[in-house]
Amino acid sequence: MSVYGEPAGIAYRIEDLAHHSGATVRTIRAYQDRGLLPRPERRGRANVYSDAHLARLRQIADLLDRGYTLASIKELLEAWDAGRGLGGVLGLVAEVDGPWTDEEAVRISRAELAERFGGHPDDAAVADAVELGVLERVPGEDETFLVPSPQELAVAVELFGAGVPLSAIASHLRELRGQVEHIASRFLEFTTEHVFARYLGEHRPTDAEATEAASLVRRLRPLAQQSVDAELARAMRLFATRHLRRHLGSRQPVEPPAETREVALPADTIRAVERLVGAGHAADFIAAAAEREVRKRTLDALAANGLRSNGIAEPS
Repeated sequence: MSVYGEPAGIAYRIEDLAHHSGATVRTIRAYQDRGLLPRPERRGRANVYSDAHLARLRQIADLLDRGYTLASIKELLEAWDAGRGLGGVLGLVAEVDGPWTDEEAVRISRAELAERFGGHPDDAAVADAVELGVLERVPGEDETFLVPSPQELAVAVELFGAGVPLSAIASHLRELRGQVEHIASRFLEFTTEHVFARYLGEHRPTDAEATEAASLVRRLRPLAQQSVDAELARAMRLFATRHLRRHLGSRQPVEPPAETREVALPADTIRAVERLVGAGHAADFIAAAAEREVRKRTLDALAANGLRSNGIAEPS
């Protein structure tokens, strides 16, 4: 019989168990000392481990990857061993830890990347993109990157094509990311307070409660993005309209249009002008002629005043 009361399967030495699980011999022994892993079965002078030990090690590794501490893992595994159920809890963990977008990562070569951004490689921009997680390096492939969010990369391409420098795009993303993370944190606090508080009390949720919480996560997951999309659309319309009005309103014409007044002219005069410049230019010609006459009389008046002030008689 195995250590879990099941029919004995494959028997492992501790070195073999370490090889198949990916854990070190020292780690396996540490798990045993902390009560995370049952002691091996003693067969003669040898300690023997089973498939159940291997499964438990893989379970621990999975929970560690999801961010659980060893103390929390021990509580979960004790609940499982006591028959209180772990399936619902692990389902909740998988739901929260799963992808929150339908996007699928794609690969892109350095040459393709350079082509999308003007045809010239920019090592500084690539370094910024890797730091921000827009690009991920592929181990062993220096000329290939993984793009976790093709949509985010496409936005950068469009902004660059519109004339925004890559350094400015990176700076904007850093600022935007901080603000979005704040929104995500607030949404999580809000839903925790009003929805998930009953599952996160002093007692660990039962299998049924954890299953119900996982279902709620599935239902509420798209709400954060939908709320942000709607509010962003509202805010963009509001601020873009204000921005446009402010810039257009600040640009006054160099010469504001003068007040206009209709003046009746004899029909013969109008026909004469039309014969001279054409019907389509008659109004402009009359306006220009009137303006020239006004300017001429203004200049004549200024000249006459100047002559009088200097004691010079006006010419007859």
